[in-house]
Amino acid sequence: MAMKPIFVATHPRSCSTAYERVFMTRRDTLHCIHEPFGDAYYYGPERLNPRYEDDEAGRDASGFAGTTYQDVLDGIDRESAEAQGKRVFVKDIAHYLLPLDGVPASIVPSVADSIKASKSVNGDEKGTNGAQYRGSHGGPYGTSAEPGNPTVLPRAVLEKFHFTFLIRHPRHSIPSYYRCVVPPLSEMTGWKHLTASEMGYAELRRLFDYLRDEALIGPHMAGGGGEANGVSNGSNRIDNANGQANGHGGVEICLIDADDLLDKPKTVIEAFCRSVGIAYDPSMLEWETDAEQEQAEAAFAKWKGFHEDALNSTGLKSRLSDGKRAPKKAKTDEEYDADWTAKFGVEEARFIRDMVDQNVADYEYLKQFALKV
Repeated sequence: MAMKPIFVATHPRSCSTAYERVFMTRRDTLHCIHEPFGDAYYYGPERLNPRYEDDEAGRDASGFAGTTYQDVLDGIDRESAEAQGKRVFVKDIAHYLLPLDGVPASIVPSVADSIKASKSVNGDEKGTNGAQYRGSHGGPYGTSAEPGNPTVLPRAVLEKFHFTFLIRHPRHSIPSYYRCVVPPLSEMTGWKHLTASEMGYAELRRLFDYLRDEALIGPHMAGGGGEANGVSNGSNRIDNANGQANGHGGVEICLIDADDLLDKPKTVIEAFCRSVGIAYDPSMLEWETDAEQEQAEAAFAKWKGFHEDALNSTGLKSRLSDGKRAPKKAKTDEEYDADWTAKFGVEEARFIRDMVDQNVADYEYLKQFALKV
């Protein structure tokens, strides 16, 4: 049985692109696809985010103004077929799959139409061009919804992926995100502000809980972490580590915290590989060849300014230097606030603090499921 594509679901600025570069080194066995759903989420006719709503020129310039969610799925299928037996590795932002602000989801029209067509049912109830795909504020679309499903993709699509997760404390990710909307990076990104709906923690938590509720992940946790509380379906035992589970069970829960990744990259990557069925090699932690740099530049080009740190890196090394020195003592909230004020300004620091405080609970909820290292 073919192994499912790996899907690393995350939120912005979680060190996920550096994480992705680790797996991009395995061009012999993996085919990496970088953030494909953002094309439809921001630019396409089914776009869920209003950032480019009044910027038709920007949408056209992106090259994705006509890209639907079904186009993205077709692209993943096409790349999978062309990968010559390599396993597909997708890294993407979880909130690209959900309507804004907790709005109840319905299945995007392009996917709903595709499902109808596959069942040989006339699918012309919804058109397939432009604005007629758009619901109020990007959804719902007037299409059918699946009870409990917070995403715009049906369960039948989600179950095709082997979901894993990456998180980072908001006191680190959100200031990093804010760097992208002020000079000099804003000159590259074109972004001048952030919104509360783009932080991504609440959406990641909702996706995670839905996948647990549907037994697409869990109850077993990666790294010998036992079973996640609240899930008692004993049929979810993992028979092997290749992304398949017996019965109707899910793959084990594999959730990485970026702090652990940065402190102990070898330990974390090796445990992740074991969980998803990838052969670990120490060379995965370095990428210094011209071919590897060209691959990364091509993959990350569509989001200029957001991936400069990962592009300029040559590997993933422990920030603890010798791997034995204890981490620095955590700063107080007041110290963080002072740092943000010095870097960004008083009002900007207040916005960052508000965003951090709003998202800590969701981060801490997800953190309890993190791989123990």
